[in-house]
Amino acid sequence: MSLPALPRRTILGAAAVAAPAVLGLSARADAATSTSTASSAAAAAPGAALLPGGGDLGANVIVFDPSMSSGSIQSRLDQIFQQQETAQFGTGRYQLLFKPGTYSGLNAQLGFYTSISGLGLSPDNTTINGDITVDAGWFNGNATQNFWRSAENLALVPVNGTNRWAVAQAAPFRRMHVRGNLNLAPNGYGWASGGYIADSRIDGQVQPYSQQQWYTRDSVIGSWLNGVWNMVFSGVQGAPPQGFPNPVYTTLGTTPVSREKPFLYLNGTEYRIFLPEKRTNASGVTWGSGTPRGTSLSLSQFYVAKPGVTAATLNEALTQGLHLLLTPGIYHLNQPIQVNRAGTVVLGLGYATLVPDNGVTALKVADVDGVRLAGFLIDAGTVNSTTLLEVGPAGTTTDHSANPTTVQDVFVRIGGAGAGKATTSMVINNRHTIVDHTWLWRADHGSGIGWDTNRADYGLVVNGADVLATGLFVEHFNKYDVQWNGERGRTIFFQNEKAYDAPNQAAIQNGSIKGYAAYKVGDNVTVHEGWGLGSYCYYNVNPAIVQHNGFAAPNRSGVKFHDLLVVSLGGQGQYERVINETGSPTSGTSTIPSTVVSYP
Repeated sequence: MSLPALPRRTILGAAAVAAPAVLGLSARADAATSTSTASSAAAAAPGAALLPGGGDLGANVIVFDPSMSSGSIQSRLDQIFQQQETAQFGTGRYQLLFKPGTYSGLNAQLGFYTSISGLGLSPDNTTINGDITVDAGWFNGNATQNFWRSAENLALVPVNGTNRWAVAQAAPFRRMHVRGNLNLAPNGYGWASGGYIADSRIDGQVQPYSQQQWYTRDSVIGSWLNGVWNMVFSGVQGAPPQGFPNPVYTTLGTTPVSREKPFLYLNGTEYRIFLPEKRTNASGVTWGSGTPRGTSLSLSQFYVAKPGVTAATLNEALTQGLHLLLTPGIYHLNQPIQVNRAGTVVLGLGYATLVPDNGVTALKVADVDGVRLAGFLIDAGTVNSTTLLEVGPAGTTTDHSANPTTVQDVFVRIGGAGAGKATTSMVINNRHTIVDHTWLWRADHGSGIGWDTNRADYGLVVNGADVLATGLFVEHFNKYDVQWNGERGRTIFFQNEKAYDAPNQAAIQNGSIKGYAAYKVGDNVTVHEGWGLGSYCYYNVNPAIVQHNGFAAPNRSGVKFHDLLVVSLGGQGQYERVINETGSPTSGTSTIPSTVVSYP
C-alpha cells in the first residue's frame, strides 16, 4: 500500500551500544528445558571444531537498563530514529531491548527496521511511563508506507493517555499492555493501511480512525472505536460484535489454533528464549495470570549469527544441534539455510534480512515437527529464485497437528531496495503449518520495480493440508497472490492489492478470465474456509483494466467464505464480481467496497 492521495540516518558507535557482559555464554539452562548441545554437535560432526553457542548480540542490539538516566536513553532513541525515520530501503537494522523495571519520561519513536522489546517474562515486568510512537510526519501525514517496525513485550503508560501506533504492513504489535488508549492513525488522521495486534491488552479504547483494515488476535481490549473497510477479530475479549458489512466487523470468539511467537527474555542475568505453548480455541492473552505456559532455551543453545556469516556456517550450526538467533543486519546466502531437526527455532532480531544470491531458496524446512520461524525479512536477489521460503518437501502427508511449524512475522520483499525476482515467495507443504502474520510484497515503489523488472508470479502457495493462516497480507503479484491447493485450509483475515503496474489487459489475462484472482482455491479442493478477506485494485498504469473477481474457488458446499470485499481505489481499474460469479461490480471513482457476506 502506498497511495498518497487515497483514504486508506549516523548511529551511535558500537562500543557505546554493545550488550553487557551478561550476554556471554551461559551454562545455566534448567534441566527441564536444556539440551546437550555439545553431545549433539559431537555426534553430528565427530572431530570437528564446534561452533560456539551464545555470545554477545552485536552492536545493533541496544540494551537499556532502568539505572540509566532518562536523558541518556532518550538521546540514544532519538539518534536511532533520526537515522531510520525515512530509511525505507536502507541497510540499518536495530533491536532495542529494555531490561525489566520501570522507565519514565520516554518517547521511543520508531522508524524503519527498528524493533523495541521488553526483556521480562511478562509485559508488565517492563513498564515505560511514556510512549512508543509511530507517526507519519516523514511522509506528510500518510502512514500507508510505515512498514517494517515492531513493538513487543512491554507495558506502556502513555503520557496523555493515548499511544499512537500509525502503521501499515509488517509492523506487529505483540504481547503489549497499553494502560490507556491506542490510536492507530497518524496525527491529523491522515491515511493508514495496517495492521496486526496479538496477545496484547489495551485497557482503554483502540481507535483505528482512518485504518482501512486491521486484524487483532487473542487479546483483551476495553473497546473498539470504528472501522473503515475490514476489521477482523479472533479470540479478542472486548471485541465488537459481528456486523459485516455494516459495521465492518468480522468477529470470531476464539482462534482455532495459535502459538505465540518466541521471545528473548532475562532470567536473572541469563538470556533465554521463551517458547510459548500451542493453544486451541484460544481467547485472551497468554500472560494475564502471571507466568506464561511454555518452555525456554538458554542462549547457549543458539548460534548467535552476525551479518557476514556464510550460509554454510549457519547450516553447520544447525547440524551441530544449535538453534539460530539472527542479530540485526543483512545476510547474503549462496545456499539455502536447511532446517532438518524437529523443534528448531530460527529467530530474527531487528528485521534481520536474508538475501538469497544466485537464485537459491533462502530457507527450507524438512518434514519435521515443531519448527519455529520468526522475526525476519527475506529480500529477493537479482537472480530469479524459484522459491524464497519452503516449509516442507513437496508431496508430504505427515501429521504435524500435535506440534506444528509456525511462521510468524516472516516477511518477503521483491524489489524496492533494488531489482529482485522470485517465481513464488512462500510455499507451505507441511501439514498443519500455522502462518501467523506475514506480508509478502512485490514492491510497487522504490528502486528496481516494473512489470518484468521485479517479476514475481505467486505470493503464497499452500499445498499442505490443514494449514491455518491468521493475518495474511499478500500484495501486487503478477499472477495469483495466493494459490491454495491443500485440503481443509483456513484463513482468518486477508488483505490484498492487485499489481498496480500491469501495462494492459492482455498482461493479466488468465485464459478466458480477466485477471488472476487475489485468492484462488484449487479446483480439486473439497473443504476450505475463510473469514474477513479483502482485495483492492489500483491499476494506475492503465486504469481501463478490468479484474473479473477478487476470489475464485470451487463451487461446493465444503468451500465457505464469510465477509468478503473488493474495492476499486479511486476508479483505477474495476472488479466485475467479488467471488466467482457472485457479488456486484465496483464502479466509478467513489472507492466503495462491493461485499459478499456469505459464500456459497
